[in-house]
Amino acid sequence: MKIKNNFFKIQKNVYLSDILKILRKKNFNKKIKINNISDLATSSKNDISFFNSLKYLYLLKKTKAKYVITNDKYKNIVKKYSKIILVEHVLKSVSLVTKLFYPESLDDAVDFNVTKPLQEKYKKVKFGYNVLIGKNVSIGKNSIIGHNTIIESNVKIGANCIIGNNVLIKYSIIGDNVRVLDCSVLGKKGFGFLPDKNKNYRYPHIGIVIIQDNVEIGCNNTIDRGSISNTIIGKNTFIDNQVHIAHNVKIGNNCIITGQVGFAGSSTIGNNVSIGGQAGISGHLNVGNNVQIGGGSGVIKNIPDNTKVMGYPAKDIRSFIKDIK
Repeated sequence: MKIKNNFFKIQKNVYLSDILKILRKKNFNKKIKINNISDLATSSKNDISFFNSLKYLYLLKKTKAKYVITNDKYKNIVKKYSKIILVEHVLKSVSLVTKLFYPESLDDAVDFNVTKPLQEKYKKVKFGYNVLIGKNVSIGKNSIIGHNTIIESNVKIGANCIIGNNVLIKYSIIGDNVRVLDCSVLGKKGFGFLPDKNKNYRYPHIGIVIIQDNVEIGCNNTIDRGSISNTIIGKNTFIDNQVHIAHNVKIGNNCIITGQVGFAGSSTIGNNVSIGGQAGISGHLNVGNNVQIGGGSGVIKNIPDNTKVMGYPAKDIRSFIKDIK
Protein backbone atom coordinates (compact mmCIF):
# COMPACT_ATOMS: atom_id res chain seq x y z
CA MET A 1 0.00 0.00 0.00
CA LYS A 2 1.32 3.42 -0.97
CA ILE A 3 1.28 5.98 1.85
CA LYS A 4 1.07 9.66 0.94
CA ASN A 5 4.41 11.29 1.73
CA ASN A 6 4.07 14.95 2.72
CA PHE A 7 7.63 15.33 3.96
CA PHE A 8 9.51 15.99 0.73
CA LYS A 9 8.74 18.57 -1.93
CA ILE A 10 8.65 16.96 -5.38
CA GLN A 11 9.45 18.60 -8.70
CA LYS A 12 6.20 18.29 -10.64
CA ASN A 13 7.43 18.89 -14.18
CA VAL A 14 10.00 16.19 -14.82
CA TYR A 15 10.18 14.65 -18.28
CA LEU A 16 11.95 11.59 -19.58
CA SER A 17 14.34 13.87 -21.45
CA ASP A 18 15.39 15.47 -18.14
CA ILE A 19 16.17 12.06 -16.68
CA LEU A 20 18.11 10.92 -19.73
CA LYS A 21 20.12 14.13 -19.68
CA ILE A 22 21.41 13.68 -16.12
CA LEU A 23 22.17 10.04 -16.92
CA ARG A 24 24.06 11.18 -20.03
CA LYS A 25 21.84 9.18 -22.33
CA LYS A 26 20.37 10.09 -25.69
CA ASN A 27 17.80 12.87 -25.34
CA PHE A 28 14.40 12.46 -26.98
CA ASN A 29 10.69 13.40 -26.79
CA LYS A 30 10.30 15.96 -24.02
CA LYS A 31 6.53 15.32 -23.92
CA ILE A 32 6.84 12.07 -21.96
CA LYS A 33 6.19 13.19 -18.39
CA ILE A 34 7.40 11.08 -15.46
CA ASN A 35 5.50 11.58 -12.20
CA ASN A 36 7.88 10.12 -9.63
CA ILE A 37 10.63 7.68 -8.81
CA SER A 38 9.29 4.76 -6.75
CA ASP A 39 10.14 1.22 -5.76
CA LEU A 40 8.86 -1.61 -7.92
CA ALA A 41 6.08 -2.52 -5.50
CA THR A 42 4.43 0.91 -5.27
CA SER A 43 5.17 2.42 -8.69
CA SER A 44 2.34 3.85 -10.76
CA LYS A 45 2.21 3.60 -14.54
CA ASN A 46 3.92 6.94 -15.14
CA ASP A 47 6.69 6.38 -12.59
CA ILE A 48 10.28 5.31 -13.02
CA SER A 49 11.80 2.53 -10.91
CA PHE A 50 14.94 0.36 -10.87
CA PHE A 51 16.05 -3.29 -10.85
CA ASN A 52 19.48 -4.61 -9.90
CA SER A 53 18.92 -7.98 -8.18
CA LEU A 54 17.09 -11.19 -9.02
CA LYS A 55 15.83 -11.19 -5.42
CA TYR A 56 13.23 -8.68 -6.60
CA LEU A 57 12.13 -10.48 -9.76
CA TYR A 58 8.74 -11.22 -8.18
CA LEU A 59 8.21 -7.46 -7.78
CA LEU A 60 9.39 -6.70 -11.31
CA LYS A 61 6.77 -9.08 -12.67
CA LYS A 62 4.02 -7.12 -10.90
CA THR A 63 5.32 -3.57 -11.21
CA LYS A 64 3.32 -0.83 -12.91
CA ALA A 65 6.42 1.30 -13.56
CA LYS A 66 6.59 2.39 -17.16
CA TYR A 67 10.37 2.78 -17.14
CA VAL A 68 12.93 0.80 -15.14
CA ILE A 69 16.60 1.66 -14.67
CA THR A 70 18.81 -1.40 -14.97
CA ASN A 71 22.19 -2.57 -16.21
CA ASP A 72 23.35 -4.83 -19.00
CA LYS A 73 23.19 -7.91 -16.77
CA TYR A 74 19.41 -7.68 -16.34
CA LYS A 75 18.27 -5.86 -19.48
CA ASN A 76 16.80 -8.94 -21.16
CA ILE A 77 14.78 -9.74 -18.05
CA VAL A 78 13.50 -6.22 -17.43
CA LYS A 79 12.43 -5.52 -21.00
CA LYS A 80 9.81 -8.28 -20.69
CA TYR A 81 7.90 -6.15 -18.20
CA SER A 82 8.87 -2.48 -18.66
CA LYS A 83 10.77 -0.12 -20.90
CA ILE A 84 14.41 -0.05 -19.86
CA ILE A 85 16.88 2.75 -19.24
CA LEU A 86 20.26 1.09 -19.51
CA VAL A 87 23.05 2.37 -17.25
CA GLU A 88 26.39 1.15 -15.96
CA HIS A 89 25.81 1.84 -12.25
CA VAL A 90 22.18 1.35 -11.19
CA LEU A 91 22.29 2.81 -7.66
CA LYS A 92 24.36 5.81 -8.72
CA SER A 93 21.83 6.52 -11.47
CA VAL A 94 18.90 6.09 -9.06
CA SER A 95 20.57 8.56 -6.70
CA LEU A 96 20.86 11.16 -9.48
CA VAL A 97 17.23 10.69 -10.55
CA THR A 98 16.01 10.87 -6.94
CA LYS A 99 17.80 14.19 -6.44
CA LEU A 100 16.22 15.43 -9.67
CA PHE A 101 12.73 14.78 -8.30
CA TYR A 102 13.60 15.77 -4.71
CA PRO A 103 16.37 18.40 -4.80
CA GLU A 104 16.09 19.09 -1.05
CA SER A 105 16.26 15.43 -0.01
CA LEU A 106 19.80 15.68 1.37
CA ASP A 107 19.23 18.92 3.32
CA ASP A 108 17.42 17.50 6.33
CA ALA A 109 19.86 17.54 9.25
CA VAL A 110 17.97 20.05 11.42
CA ASP A 111 14.39 21.36 11.39
CA PHE A 112 14.64 25.03 12.40
CA ASN A 113 10.84 25.43 12.35
CA VAL A 114 10.36 23.78 15.74
CA THR A 115 8.86 25.86 18.56
CA LYS A 116 7.24 25.41 21.96
CA PRO A 117 3.86 23.68 21.44
CA LEU A 118 0.73 25.81 21.63
CA GLN A 119 -1.55 24.26 24.24
CA GLU A 120 -4.66 25.67 22.52
CA LYS A 121 -3.75 23.64 19.41
CA TYR A 122 -3.08 20.43 21.34
CA LYS A 123 -5.81 20.71 23.99
CA LYS A 124 -5.88 17.00 24.87
CA VAL A 125 -2.12 16.40 24.75
CA LYS A 126 0.14 16.57 27.82
CA PHE A 127 3.63 17.98 27.27
CA GLY A 128 6.72 17.77 29.47
CA TYR A 129 9.28 20.55 29.82
CA ASN A 130 11.39 21.85 26.90
CA VAL A 131 9.37 20.08 24.18
CA LEU A 132 9.73 21.44 20.62
CA ILE A 133 7.17 20.84 17.86
CA GLY A 134 7.55 21.55 14.13
CA LYS A 135 5.03 22.85 11.62
CA ASN A 136 1.95 20.81 10.66
CA VAL A 137 2.50 18.23 13.40
CA SER A 138 -0.58 16.17 14.28
CA ILE A 139 -0.89 14.54 17.74
CA GLY A 140 -3.97 12.56 18.77
CA LYS A 141 -5.94 13.03 21.96
CA ASN A 142 -4.75 11.70 25.32
CA SER A 143 -1.15 11.42 24.15
CA ILE A 144 1.81 12.33 26.35
CA ILE A 145 5.07 13.86 25.13
CA GLY A 146 8.04 13.65 27.52
CA HIS A 147 10.64 16.22 28.55
CA ASN A 148 13.20 17.53 26.00
CA THR A 149 11.56 15.70 23.11
CA ILE A 150 11.62 17.11 19.55
CA ILE A 151 8.93 16.29 17.01
CA GLU A 152 9.82 17.74 13.62
CA SER A 153 7.53 19.14 10.92
CA ASN A 154 4.74 17.09 9.33
CA VAL A 155 5.04 14.17 11.76
CA LYS A 156 1.75 12.46 12.63
CA ILE A 157 1.19 10.77 16.00
CA GLY A 158 -2.03 8.97 16.84
CA ALA A 159 -4.19 8.92 19.95
CA ASN A 160 -3.24 7.51 23.35
CA CYS A 161 0.47 7.48 22.58
CA ILE A 162 3.29 7.95 25.08
CA ILE A 163 6.49 9.47 23.73
CA GLY A 164 9.31 9.40 26.29
CA ASN A 165 12.00 11.89 27.28
CA ASN A 166 14.79 13.03 24.93
CA VAL A 167 13.16 11.45 21.88
CA LEU A 168 13.64 12.75 18.33
CA ILE A 169 10.94 11.99 15.76
CA LYS A 170 11.17 13.12 12.14
CA TYR A 171 9.76 11.92 8.80
CA SER A 172 7.43 9.51 10.60
CA ILE A 173 3.78 8.50 10.82
CA ILE A 174 2.80 6.84 14.10
CA GLY A 175 -0.47 5.03 14.83
CA ASP A 176 -2.58 4.81 17.99
CA ASN A 177 -1.51 3.40 21.37
CA VAL A 178 2.19 3.51 20.52
CA ARG A 179 4.94 3.76 23.15
CA VAL A 180 8.31 5.24 22.25
CA LEU A 181 10.64 5.10 25.23
CA ASP A 182 13.44 7.48 26.24
CA CYS A 183 16.26 8.59 23.94
CA SER A 184 15.02 6.88 20.77
CA VAL A 185 15.50 8.39 17.29
CA LEU A 186 12.91 7.75 14.59
CA GLY A 187 13.15 8.83 10.98
CA LYS A 188 16.76 9.88 10.50
CA LYS A 189 18.23 9.17 7.07
CA GLY A 190 19.69 5.73 6.60
CA PHE A 191 23.32 4.74 6.24
CA GLY A 192 23.29 4.87 2.46
CA PHE A 193 26.22 6.10 0.42
CA LEU A 194 28.02 5.46 -2.85
CA PRO A 195 31.81 5.01 -2.66
CA ASP A 196 33.64 6.68 -5.52
CA LYS A 197 37.46 6.66 -5.44
CA ASN A 198 38.50 8.97 -2.60
CA LYS A 199 35.05 10.28 -1.67
CA ASN A 200 31.76 8.84 -0.47
CA TYR A 201 28.51 10.33 -1.80
CA ARG A 202 25.37 10.38 0.32
CA TYR A 203 22.36 8.54 -1.10
CA PRO A 204 19.10 10.54 -0.76
CA HIS A 205 16.43 9.06 1.49
CA ILE A 206 12.89 10.07 0.55
CA GLY A 207 11.07 7.26 2.38
CA ILE A 208 9.55 7.60 5.83
CA VAL A 209 9.05 5.55 9.00
CA ILE A 210 5.59 4.07 9.60
CA ILE A 211 4.79 2.76 13.08
CA GLN A 212 1.45 0.97 13.20
CA ASP A 213 -0.94 0.67 16.16
CA ASN A 214 -0.03 -0.80 19.56
CA VAL A 215 3.73 -0.88 18.98
CA GLU A 216 6.24 -0.41 21.78
CA ILE A 217 9.74 0.87 20.98
CA GLY A 218 12.32 0.59 23.76
CA CYS A 219 14.97 3.03 24.97
CA ASN A 220 17.83 4.13 22.71
CA ASN A 221 16.38 2.59 19.56
CA THR A 222 17.26 3.98 16.14
CA ILE A 223 14.85 3.45 13.26
CA ASP A 224 16.04 4.83 9.91
CA ARG A 225 13.62 6.05 7.30
CA GLY A 226 13.55 4.40 3.90
CA SER A 227 15.57 5.35 0.87
CA ILE A 228 12.79 5.10 -1.73
CA SER A 229 10.41 2.68 -0.01
CA ASN A 230 9.34 3.08 3.64
CA THR A 231 10.53 1.51 6.86
CA ILE A 232 7.52 -0.15 8.53
CA ILE A 233 6.90 -1.63 11.98
CA GLY A 234 3.71 -3.72 12.09
CA LYS A 235 0.91 -3.76 14.65
CA ASN A 236 1.47 -5.09 18.17
CA THR A 237 5.22 -5.49 17.69
CA PHE A 238 7.36 -4.94 20.79
CA ILE A 239 10.99 -3.87 20.48
CA ASP A 240 13.42 -3.97 23.39
CA ASN A 241 16.22 -1.46 24.12
CA GLN A 242 19.18 -0.57 21.88
CA VAL A 243 17.83 -2.03 18.66
CA HIS A 244 18.87 -0.64 15.27
CA ILE A 245 16.49 -0.91 12.31
CA ALA A 246 18.01 0.25 9.02
CA HIS A 247 16.38 1.81 5.97
CA ASN A 248 13.58 0.01 4.11
CA VAL A 249 13.22 -2.72 6.74
CA LYS A 250 9.70 -4.08 7.10
CA ILE A 251 8.75 -5.87 10.32
CA GLY A 252 5.41 -7.65 10.54
CA ASN A 253 2.72 -7.84 13.20
CA ASN A 254 3.03 -9.34 16.69
CA CYS A 255 6.82 -9.62 16.66
CA ILE A 256 9.06 -9.67 19.74
CA ILE A 257 12.56 -8.24 19.25
CA THR A 258 14.86 -8.27 22.25
CA GLY A 259 17.84 -6.07 23.12
CA GLN A 260 20.68 -5.10 20.81
CA VAL A 261 19.31 -6.76 17.69
CA GLY A 262 20.47 -5.21 14.42
CA PHE A 263 18.63 -5.22 11.09
CA ALA A 264 20.54 -4.34 7.92
CA GLY A 265 18.72 -2.50 5.15
CA SER A 266 15.84 -3.76 3.05
CA SER A 267 15.11 -6.97 4.96
CA THR A 268 11.54 -8.13 5.46
CA ILE A 269 10.41 -9.85 8.66
CA GLY A 270 7.13 -11.75 8.78
CA ASN A 271 4.42 -11.89 11.45
CA ASN A 272 4.79 -13.52 14.88
CA VAL A 273 8.60 -13.53 14.73
CA SER A 274 10.70 -13.70 17.92
CA ILE A 275 14.35 -12.62 17.84
CA GLY A 276 16.76 -13.14 20.73
CA GLY A 277 19.21 -10.54 22.00
CA GLN A 278 22.22 -9.45 19.94
CA ALA A 279 21.09 -11.30 16.82
CA GLY A 280 21.96 -9.75 13.47
CA ILE A 281 19.83 -9.83 10.31
CA SER A 282 21.70 -9.19 7.06
CA GLY A 283 20.29 -6.98 4.33
CA HIS A 284 17.84 -7.85 1.54
CA LEU A 285 16.60 -11.01 3.27
CA ASN A 286 13.16 -12.47 3.90
CA VAL A 287 12.34 -13.99 7.29
CA GLY A 288 9.02 -15.84 7.22
CA ASN A 289 6.10 -15.98 9.61
CA ASN A 290 6.23 -17.71 13.01
CA VAL A 291 10.04 -17.81 13.01
CA GLN A 292 12.14 -17.97 16.18
CA ILE A 293 15.75 -16.72 16.00
CA GLY A 294 18.03 -17.50 18.94
CA GLY A 295 20.08 -14.85 20.71
CA GLY A 296 23.46 -14.01 19.16
CA SER A 297 22.54 -15.58 15.83
CA GLY A 298 23.68 -14.26 12.48
CA VAL A 299 21.02 -14.53 9.77
CA ILE A 300 22.66 -14.39 6.35
CA LYS A 301 20.05 -16.15 4.20
CA ASN A 302 16.27 -16.32 3.91
CA ILE A 303 14.41 -18.15 6.70
CA PRO A 304 11.17 -20.01 5.77
CA ASP A 305 7.95 -19.95 7.78
CA ASN A 306 7.59 -21.89 11.05
CA THR A 307 11.33 -22.31 11.59
CA LYS A 308 13.55 -22.16 14.69
CA VAL A 309 17.16 -21.15 13.99
CA MET A 310 20.28 -20.37 15.99
CA GLY A 311 24.02 -19.83 15.55
CA TYR A 312 26.24 -18.20 12.97
CA PRO A 313 25.35 -18.69 10.27
CA ALA A 314 21.85 -19.28 11.63
CA LYS A 315 20.65 -22.83 11.00
CA ASP A 316 17.80 -25.08 12.08
CA ILE A 317 18.02 -25.35 15.85
CA ARG A 318 18.20 -29.16 15.80
CA SER A 319 21.24 -29.00 13.55
CA PHE A 320 22.78 -26.32 15.76
CA ILE A 321 22.36 -28.40 18.93
CA LYS A 322 23.72 -31.50 17.19
CA ASP A 323 26.81 -29.60 16.01
CA ILE A 324 27.73 -28.27 19.46
CA LYS A 325 27.41 -31.60 21.24
